[in-house]
Amino acid sequence: MPKCDTCGNDYDKAFTVTMPHGSGTFDSFECAIHKLAPTCEHCGCRIIGHGAEHNDKFYCCASCAKHSGITGIDDRI
Repeated sequence: MPKCDTCGNDYDKAFTVTMPHGSGTFDSFECAIHKLAPTCEHCGCRIIGHGAEHNDKFYCCASCAKHSGITGIDDRI
């Protein structure tokens, strides 16, 4: 059986995720997120939604981007 790259679990329903910056075999979406999702530059949480990007840095929300000095990013228009 394939092993999860994050937790090492042997699981018959494991799946593979392929992305430009990384890939792996996982037993759950939680493990895939832990390994592949970008981290917010301000608060450090994993970004599992759309988030925001500025100058190759990722933020989980407009508030974190603003706390980092980024202007022009809003949650609502």
